[in-house]
Amino acid sequence: MRIATYNVEWFSNLFDDQNRLREDGGWSGRQDVTREQQIAALGHVFGRLDADAVMIVEAPDISRHRDGVAALEDFAARFGLRARSALAGFANDTQQELIFLYDPDMMDARHDPVGPITGKKGLDAAPRFDGTFRIDLDIDATEDLVRFSKPPLEAILETASGVIRMIGVHVKSKAPHGARNADETMRIAIANRRKQLAQCIWLRARVDQHLDAGDPLLVLGDFNDGPGLDTYEKLFGRSGIEIVLGKDLAPDRQLYDPHARRALQSRIAAQPTTARFYLRDEERFLSALLDYIMVSPALRPRCRRWRIWHPFDDPACWRDETLRQALLTASDHFPMVLEVTEQSKVSP
Repeated sequence: MRIATYNVEWFSNLFDDQNRLREDGGWSGRQDVTREQQIAALGHVFGRLDADAVMIVEAPDISRHRDGVAALEDFAARFGLRARSALAGFANDTQQELIFLYDPDMMDARHDPVGPITGKKGLDAAPRFDGTFRIDLDIDATEDLVRFSKPPLEAILETASGVIRMIGVHVKSKAPHGARNADETMRIAIANRRKQLAQCIWLRARVDQHLDAGDPLLVLGDFNDGPGLDTYEKLFGRSGIEIVLGKDLAPDRQLYDPHARRALQSRIAAQPTTARFYLRDEERFLSALLDYIMVSPALRPRCRRWRIWHPFDDPACWRDETLRQALLTASDHFPMVLEVTEQSKVSP
Protein backbone atom coordinates (compact mmCIF):
# COMPACT_ATOMS: atom_id res chain seq x y z
CA MET A 1 0.00 0.00 0.00
CA ARG A 2 1.48 3.31 -1.09
CA ILE A 3 0.66 6.36 1.03
CA ALA A 4 1.86 9.88 0.22
CA THR A 5 1.69 13.41 1.54
CA TYR A 6 1.86 16.30 -0.90
CA ASN A 7 1.58 20.05 -0.34
CA VAL A 8 0.15 21.51 -3.57
CA GLU A 9 0.71 25.24 -3.78
CA TRP A 10 -2.39 27.25 -4.75
CA PHE A 11 -4.42 24.11 -5.55
CA SER A 12 -7.63 26.02 -4.84
CA ASN A 13 -6.88 28.48 -7.67
CA LEU A 14 -7.23 25.69 -10.23
CA PHE A 15 -11.01 25.27 -9.70
CA ASP A 16 -14.04 27.45 -10.34
CA ASP A 17 -17.02 27.92 -8.00
CA GLN A 18 -18.67 24.84 -9.53
CA ASN A 19 -15.61 22.81 -8.39
CA ARG A 20 -14.48 22.20 -11.97
CA LEU A 21 -10.92 22.49 -13.24
CA ARG A 22 -10.04 25.78 -14.92
CA GLU A 23 -7.81 24.49 -17.71
CA ASP A 24 -6.98 27.83 -19.30
CA GLY A 25 -4.10 30.23 -19.78
CA GLY A 26 -4.78 32.35 -16.67
CA TRP A 27 -2.11 32.58 -13.98
CA SER A 28 -2.27 29.84 -11.38
CA GLY A 29 -0.75 31.62 -8.38
CA ARG A 30 2.62 29.96 -8.92
CA GLN A 31 5.27 32.22 -10.38
CA ASP A 32 5.10 32.23 -14.21
CA VAL A 33 2.89 29.11 -14.30
CA THR A 34 -0.55 29.09 -15.92
CA ARG A 35 -3.47 27.10 -14.55
CA GLU A 36 -3.33 24.83 -17.61
CA GLN A 37 0.37 24.13 -17.03
CA GLN A 38 -0.01 23.44 -13.30
CA ILE A 39 -3.03 21.19 -13.83
CA ALA A 40 -1.19 19.16 -16.48
CA ALA A 41 1.87 18.89 -14.23
CA LEU A 42 -0.20 17.78 -11.24
CA GLY A 43 -2.05 15.23 -13.34
CA HIS A 44 1.26 13.76 -14.45
CA VAL A 45 2.73 13.69 -10.93
CA PHE A 46 -0.37 12.12 -9.34
CA GLY A 47 -0.57 9.58 -12.15
CA ARG A 48 3.06 8.57 -11.73
CA LEU A 49 2.69 8.38 -7.95
CA ASP A 50 -0.14 5.87 -8.44
CA ALA A 51 -0.73 6.07 -4.70
CA ASP A 52 -3.40 4.24 -2.76
CA ALA A 53 -3.85 7.40 -0.72
CA VAL A 54 -2.53 10.97 -0.64
CA MET A 55 -2.81 13.45 2.21
CA ILE A 56 -3.15 16.70 0.28
CA VAL A 57 -1.97 19.78 2.12
CA GLU A 58 -3.28 23.12 0.84
CA ALA A 59 -6.17 21.29 -0.82
CA PRO A 60 -9.00 23.23 -2.54
CA ASP A 61 -11.23 25.48 -0.46
CA ILE A 62 -14.28 24.30 1.49
CA SER A 63 -16.70 27.17 2.09
CA ARG A 64 -20.27 28.26 1.51
CA HIS A 65 -19.64 28.52 -2.23
CA ARG A 66 -16.98 25.86 -2.82
CA ASP A 67 -16.53 22.15 -2.08
CA GLY A 68 -12.93 20.96 -2.00
CA VAL A 69 -14.01 17.32 -1.78
CA ALA A 70 -16.00 17.58 -5.02
CA ALA A 71 -13.15 19.50 -6.64
CA LEU A 72 -10.58 16.80 -5.86
CA GLU A 73 -12.88 14.02 -6.97
CA ASP A 74 -13.32 15.90 -10.26
CA PHE A 75 -9.53 16.18 -10.54
CA ALA A 76 -9.14 12.44 -9.89
CA ALA A 77 -11.75 11.61 -12.53
CA ARG A 78 -10.10 13.94 -15.06
CA PHE A 79 -6.80 12.06 -14.78
CA GLY A 80 -8.13 8.56 -14.10
CA LEU A 81 -6.55 8.21 -10.66
CA ARG A 82 -7.14 5.17 -8.48
CA ALA A 83 -7.22 7.47 -5.46
CA ARG A 84 -10.57 8.97 -6.42
CA SER A 85 -12.53 9.35 -3.16
CA ALA A 86 -11.90 12.39 -0.97
CA LEU A 87 -12.27 12.80 2.79
CA ALA A 88 -12.20 16.12 4.65
CA GLY A 89 -12.27 16.87 8.36
CA PHE A 90 -12.94 20.25 9.94
CA ALA A 91 -13.02 22.99 7.29
CA ASN A 92 -11.06 26.21 7.84
CA ASP A 93 -11.16 29.76 6.51
CA THR A 94 -7.66 29.87 4.96
CA GLN A 95 -8.52 28.37 1.52
CA GLN A 96 -5.94 25.70 2.33
CA GLU A 97 -7.72 22.53 3.43
CA LEU A 98 -6.46 19.14 4.54
CA ILE A 99 -8.15 16.52 2.33
CA PHE A 100 -7.34 12.82 2.07
CA LEU A 101 -7.65 11.37 -1.44
CA TYR A 102 -7.81 7.57 -1.44
CA ASP A 103 -8.62 4.44 -3.44
CA PRO A 104 -11.96 3.08 -2.13
CA ASP A 105 -11.04 -0.36 -3.49
CA MET A 106 -8.07 -0.48 -1.12
CA MET A 107 -9.49 1.10 2.03
CA ASP A 108 -12.41 2.75 3.73
CA ALA A 109 -11.70 6.08 5.41
CA ARG A 110 -13.79 8.13 7.80
CA HIS A 111 -13.27 11.29 9.80
CA ASP A 112 -12.93 10.34 13.46
CA PRO A 113 -11.93 13.29 15.66
CA VAL A 114 -10.71 12.51 19.17
CA GLY A 115 -10.78 14.59 22.35
CA PRO A 116 -13.27 16.69 24.27
CA ILE A 117 -15.08 19.60 22.64
CA THR A 118 -14.13 22.96 24.13
CA GLY A 119 -15.58 26.41 24.49
CA LYS A 120 -13.58 29.61 24.13
CA LYS A 121 -11.84 29.03 27.47
CA GLY A 122 -10.32 25.81 26.15
CA LEU A 123 -8.78 22.84 27.92
CA ASP A 124 -5.23 21.81 28.79
CA ALA A 125 -5.85 18.09 28.17
CA ALA A 126 -5.58 17.61 24.38
CA PRO A 127 -9.01 18.81 23.26
CA ARG A 128 -10.51 18.08 19.88
CA PHE A 129 -8.48 19.76 17.16
CA ASP A 130 -11.21 22.24 16.27
CA GLY A 131 -11.19 23.50 19.86
CA THR A 132 -8.91 25.62 22.04
CA PHE A 133 -5.80 24.40 23.86
CA ARG A 134 -4.60 26.09 27.06
CA ILE A 135 -0.84 26.12 27.62
CA ASP A 136 1.78 28.34 29.25
CA LEU A 137 4.75 28.31 26.90
CA ASP A 138 6.88 31.04 28.41
CA ILE A 139 6.49 30.23 32.13
CA ASP A 140 4.85 33.57 32.94
CA ALA A 141 2.04 31.97 34.97
CA THR A 142 -0.37 33.03 32.24
CA GLU A 143 -1.87 30.41 29.95
CA ASP A 144 -2.01 31.04 26.22
CA LEU A 145 -5.10 30.05 24.22
CA VAL A 146 -4.06 28.23 21.06
CA ARG A 147 -6.18 27.21 18.08
CA PHE A 148 -5.31 25.50 14.82
CA SER A 149 -5.92 27.69 11.78
CA LYS A 150 -6.01 24.38 9.91
CA PRO A 151 -7.30 21.70 12.31
CA PRO A 152 -5.55 18.34 11.74
CA LEU A 153 -7.55 15.67 9.95
CA GLU A 154 -8.04 12.62 12.17
CA ALA A 155 -9.22 9.51 10.36
CA ILE A 156 -9.60 5.77 10.67
CA LEU A 157 -8.38 3.79 7.67
CA GLU A 158 -9.86 0.34 7.36
CA THR A 159 -7.67 -1.79 5.10
CA ALA A 160 -7.58 -5.47 4.20
CA SER A 161 -4.73 -5.95 6.67
CA GLY A 162 -6.17 -4.01 9.57
CA VAL A 163 -7.09 -0.60 10.94
CA ILE A 164 -4.69 2.34 10.90
CA ARG A 165 -5.19 5.63 12.72
CA MET A 166 -4.10 8.69 10.75
CA ILE A 167 -3.50 12.35 11.59
CA GLY A 168 -2.99 14.72 8.67
CA VAL A 169 -1.19 17.93 9.60
CA HIS A 170 -0.50 21.47 8.39
CA VAL A 171 1.11 23.25 11.32
CA LYS A 172 1.42 27.02 11.64
CA SER A 173 4.19 28.64 9.58
CA LYS A 174 6.98 30.40 11.48
CA ALA A 175 7.66 32.94 8.71
CA PRO A 176 7.31 36.58 9.95
CA HIS A 177 4.77 37.66 7.32
CA GLY A 178 3.79 41.33 7.52
CA ALA A 179 6.89 42.50 9.38
CA ARG A 180 7.94 46.05 8.46
CA ASN A 181 11.27 46.26 10.27
CA ALA A 182 13.78 44.17 12.20
CA ASP A 183 12.01 44.54 15.55
CA GLU A 184 8.68 43.43 14.10
CA THR A 185 10.41 40.54 12.34
CA MET A 186 11.78 39.33 15.66
CA ARG A 187 8.50 39.79 17.53
CA ILE A 188 6.38 38.02 14.88
CA ALA A 189 8.92 35.23 14.40
CA ILE A 190 9.03 34.47 18.14
CA ALA A 191 5.23 34.60 18.44
CA ASN A 192 4.84 32.27 15.45
CA ARG A 193 7.37 29.81 16.84
CA ARG A 194 5.55 29.79 20.18
CA LYS A 195 2.30 28.95 18.40
CA GLN A 196 3.99 26.33 16.23
CA LEU A 197 5.46 24.65 19.31
CA ALA A 198 2.11 24.78 21.13
CA GLN A 199 0.42 23.07 18.20
CA CYS A 200 3.11 20.38 18.18
CA ILE A 201 2.70 19.83 21.95
CA TRP A 202 -1.04 19.44 21.35
CA LEU A 203 -0.34 16.94 18.56
CA ARG A 204 2.09 15.03 20.76
CA ALA A 205 -0.55 14.69 23.47
CA ARG A 206 -2.86 13.05 20.93
CA VAL A 207 -0.01 10.79 19.77
CA ASP A 208 0.52 9.66 23.35
CA GLN A 209 -3.13 8.68 23.59
CA HIS A 210 -2.80 6.47 20.52
CA LEU A 211 0.46 4.95 21.73
CA ASP A 212 -1.19 4.12 25.05
CA ALA A 213 -3.91 2.31 23.10
CA GLY A 214 -1.34 0.46 20.93
CA ASP A 215 -2.80 1.92 17.73
CA PRO A 216 -0.93 1.62 14.42
CA LEU A 217 -0.54 5.36 13.72
CA LEU A 218 0.44 7.59 10.80
CA VAL A 219 1.17 11.29 11.36
CA LEU A 220 1.85 12.99 8.06
CA GLY A 221 1.84 16.35 6.37
CA ASP A 222 3.58 19.74 6.43
CA PHE A 223 4.99 20.80 9.79
CA ASN A 224 6.65 24.00 8.57
CA ASP A 225 9.51 22.90 10.76
CA GLY A 226 12.69 20.95 10.98
CA PRO A 227 15.77 20.96 13.23
CA GLY A 228 17.77 24.16 12.91
CA LEU A 229 15.42 25.92 10.50
CA ASP A 230 15.33 29.24 12.33
CA THR A 231 17.43 31.21 14.80
CA TYR A 232 14.76 31.14 17.51
CA GLU A 233 14.79 27.38 18.02
CA LYS A 234 17.45 27.67 20.75
CA LEU A 235 15.23 30.12 22.61
CA PHE A 236 12.70 27.32 23.19
CA GLY A 237 15.17 24.43 23.41
CA ARG A 238 13.87 22.15 20.64
CA SER A 239 11.99 22.02 17.38
CA GLY A 240 8.35 21.08 16.96
CA ILE A 241 9.42 18.00 15.03
CA GLU A 242 11.40 16.74 18.02
CA ILE A 243 8.33 17.21 20.21
CA VAL A 244 5.98 15.25 17.94
CA LEU A 245 8.53 12.49 17.36
CA GLY A 246 9.18 12.15 21.09
CA LYS A 247 12.90 12.33 20.39
CA ASP A 248 14.08 12.07 24.00
CA LEU A 249 11.56 9.45 25.10
CA ALA A 250 11.90 5.68 25.34
CA PRO A 251 11.97 3.89 21.95
CA ASP A 252 8.45 2.51 22.43
CA ARG A 253 7.17 6.10 22.79
CA GLN A 254 8.85 7.49 19.69
CA LEU A 255 7.47 8.01 16.22
CA TYR A 256 9.80 7.26 13.32
CA ASP A 257 10.62 9.08 10.10
CA PRO A 258 14.06 8.31 8.60
CA HIS A 259 14.52 11.75 7.06
CA ALA A 260 13.77 13.47 10.36
CA ARG A 261 16.14 11.10 12.15
CA ARG A 262 18.94 11.85 9.69
CA ALA A 263 18.40 15.60 10.03
CA LEU A 264 18.46 15.37 13.82
CA GLN A 265 21.62 13.27 13.90
CA SER A 266 23.73 15.80 12.01
CA ARG A 267 22.89 19.41 11.30
CA ILE A 268 26.17 19.96 9.47
CA ALA A 269 25.89 17.24 6.80
CA ALA A 270 23.64 17.64 3.74
CA GLN A 271 19.98 17.13 4.66
CA PRO A 272 17.05 15.60 2.78
CA THR A 273 14.62 18.27 1.56
CA THR A 274 10.96 18.28 0.52
CA ALA A 275 10.43 21.91 -0.50
CA ARG A 276 12.15 24.52 -2.66
CA PHE A 277 11.36 28.25 -2.49
CA TYR A 278 12.72 31.14 -4.51
CA LEU A 279 14.02 34.06 -2.45
CA ARG A 280 13.59 37.13 -4.62
CA ASP A 281 15.70 39.44 -2.45
CA GLU A 282 18.63 37.03 -2.53
CA GLU A 283 18.04 35.73 -6.08
CA ARG A 284 18.47 32.11 -5.04
CA PHE A 285 16.49 29.05 -4.00
CA LEU A 286 16.08 27.86 -0.42
CA SER A 287 15.52 24.14 0.19
CA ALA A 288 14.01 22.77 3.41
CA LEU A 289 12.73 19.59 5.02
CA LEU A 290 9.14 20.45 5.96
CA ASP A 291 7.07 17.36 5.07
CA TYR A 292 7.10 14.11 7.01
CA ILE A 293 5.44 10.72 7.34
CA MET A 294 5.86 9.53 10.93
CA VAL A 295 4.84 6.06 12.07
CA SER A 296 4.24 4.51 15.48
CA PRO A 297 6.18 1.48 16.82
CA ALA A 298 3.12 -0.71 16.14
CA LEU A 299 3.14 0.24 12.45
CA ARG A 300 6.86 0.56 11.77
CA PRO A 301 7.55 -3.16 11.05
CA ARG A 302 5.18 -2.90 8.08
CA CYS A 303 6.84 0.23 6.63
CA ARG A 304 9.37 -0.51 3.94
CA ARG A 305 10.44 2.62 2.13
CA TRP A 306 10.25 6.37 2.58
CA ARG A 307 10.96 8.28 -0.62
CA ILE A 308 10.97 12.00 -1.42
CA TRP A 309 10.11 12.55 -5.08
CA HIS A 310 12.66 15.33 -5.40
CA PRO A 311 13.43 16.30 -9.02
CA PHE A 312 17.15 16.87 -8.30
CA ASP A 313 17.93 14.55 -5.37
CA ASP A 314 16.07 11.38 -6.43
CA PRO A 315 17.91 9.70 -9.34
CA ALA A 316 14.76 8.22 -10.91
CA CYS A 317 13.01 11.61 -10.86
CA TRP A 318 16.10 13.32 -12.27
CA ARG A 319 16.50 10.88 -15.17
CA ASP A 320 12.85 11.22 -16.22
CA GLU A 321 12.83 14.68 -17.79
CA THR A 322 9.03 14.85 -18.10
CA LEU A 323 8.50 13.90 -14.46
CA ARG A 324 11.29 16.22 -13.32
CA GLN A 325 9.71 19.21 -15.04
CA ALA A 326 6.23 18.27 -13.83
CA LEU A 327 7.43 18.18 -10.22
CA LEU A 328 8.97 21.64 -10.59
CA THR A 329 5.85 23.07 -12.24
CA ALA A 330 3.26 21.44 -9.98
CA SER A 331 4.25 22.86 -6.58
CA ASP A 332 6.99 24.28 -4.37
CA HIS A 333 6.83 21.06 -2.32
CA PHE A 334 7.56 17.52 -3.51
CA PRO A 335 5.64 14.34 -2.62
CA MET A 336 6.77 12.18 0.27
CA VAL A 337 5.87 8.51 -0.24
CA LEU A 338 5.76 5.51 2.10
CA GLU A 339 5.22 1.85 1.26
CA VAL A 340 3.21 -0.09 3.87
CA THR A 341 3.12 -3.88 3.53
CA GLU A 342 0.27 -6.17 4.50
CA GLN A 343 0.62 -7.74 7.94
CA SER A 344 0.87 -11.22 6.46
CA LYS A 345 3.97 -10.16 4.46
CA VAL A 346 5.91 -8.88 7.47
CA SER A 347 8.72 -11.22 8.48
CA PRO A 348 8.50 -12.51 12.06
